[in-house]
Amino acid sequence: MIARSWHGRVPRARADAYARYLERTGLADYRATPGNVGVIVLRRDDGDVTHFTLLTFWESLDAIRRFAGDDAERARYYPEDDDYLLEREPFVTHYDVLSAWLAPE
Repeated sequence: MIARSWHGRVPRARADAYARYLERTGLADYRATPGNVGVIVLRRDDGDVTHFTLLTFWESLDAIRRFAGDDAERARYYPEDDDYLLEREPFVTHYDVLSAWLAPE
């Protein structure tokens, strides 16, 4: 399994709206992409800025390419992202998942 990490910053005043926007765009597309096995959305307020880190989990690099395109190292953005994000970070980071465990709810 491969983990893909993306980070974005938004003005804190827009963070709730951005979280809802993520649900409609990126998170919906993750769910619809064959080979995506999950996502964790992390949020941290820091003064007037809110940081979002998305960790997505994939069966393979081919599955990531189905979502991101041929250049899997490039971050994928949507046209409306500029309404929220303070900048577009161009790249993501991939990790081999050696172990994963979440406690049952």
